[in-house]
Amino acid sequence: MIRSIVFPRVLGRSLNELAPALELFRVLGFAPGNEWHEGGNHGVEMLAPAGGIEFIAASDAPSVDAMVEVSDADAAYEIVKKLNPIPPPGSGDSDGAPAIPVIPKPGMSGAPGGANTVKISKEIGDTPYGARLFEVEAGGLRIGFLTYAKKPGDNGLEGKLDARGKTFALVVSRFNSFITERLLDGALRALRQCGAKADDINIAHVPGAFEIPAAARQLAQTRSYDAIVCIGCLLRGDTLHYEVIANEVTRGVGQSAQETGVPHAFGVLTCDTLEQAIDRAGLKAGNKGYEAGLAAVEMASLRQALTRRSKRFGRTTGASTTRPSDPQKMRAGKTHLRSGRDDKVMKGSDSARDDKSMGAMDGSR
Repeated sequence: MIRSIVFPRVLGRSLNELAPALELFRVLGFAPGNEWHEGGNHGVEMLAPAGGIEFIAASDAPSVDAMVEVSDADAAYEIVKKLNPIPPPGSGDSDGAPAIPVIPKPGMSGAPGGANTVKISKEIGDTPYGARLFEVEAGGLRIGFLTYAKKPGDNGLEGKLDARGKTFALVVSRFNSFITERLLDGALRALRQCGAKADDINIAHVPGAFEIPAAARQLAQTRSYDAIVCIGCLLRGDTLHYEVIANEVTRGVGQSAQETGVPHAFGVLTCDTLEQAIDRAGLKAGNKGYEAGLAAVEMASLRQALTRRSKRFGRTTGASTTRPSDPQKMRAGKTHLRSGRDDKVMKGSDSARDDKSMGAMDGSR
């Protein structure tokens, strides 16, 4: 019986020539799959949550080699454009489509505008069959990205990957900093690609993963942030310490999200080995910090949509979802909190406010 389907496609003669397509699919949420290397030949799978085959009866061949359905075509379009936010002069082509150079990797060759580029070959727009669509060319592979319009009567809500106008806080553990730094970089990249500004992102450093829930709760209770991203790394040892800490961190983050009503994205790795952690911090298994950043943006957007829906139907949600007019005094459950006291977490590290500039993270434990 069929379990999966893979369409192999030759995009070049070396791994360097695969970089544009791999980077494009990675930033849009594809997961790395199997790799194989045999002599001078290489293959890398990029996996989607679902797939299928479409059979077409038409007089002309389709303009793309593959069609990818995304949750929000407009947000995906903005992410693709920001692969390199400042295209060099002359990077466009005769049809006016912008050519987006891929960020160079170690050992990567190819001039901007050449084979190692991602080019938007068709600007985003509406189709006659009720979809939003744009087309991209990467290394000779033509790909369409689209979002189908909702069916009549479909009142479902979903978040969008749009961080514009939203504020985010990141709580980062210093322990295992060689891993958490990479997770932090991934989360920041996700927020920026979704439209978040540097001034709308605050970073709080804590000693270890155990301190993450307390700091996340204090930040959430200020009602100053639309979502919190929690980043840490736990490696299994020879004692029960790993299980105890992992359980408490998971429980604490979940409880903070539920009781404050502010979305918390879970970017805490719980791995058996260092190799597993490295793979999940930007290598074979992607970057879990990047995924947590995307989750924070989507949940912040969904929270706004749920608030609007509740107001439309004359209902209110259980937890407050708006920022108070008086930031000096607020209510969480039955306890009064002062934002000045809650903001102490941001003063625990001199770099908490300075990190707005996205500087390097302190590597100490």
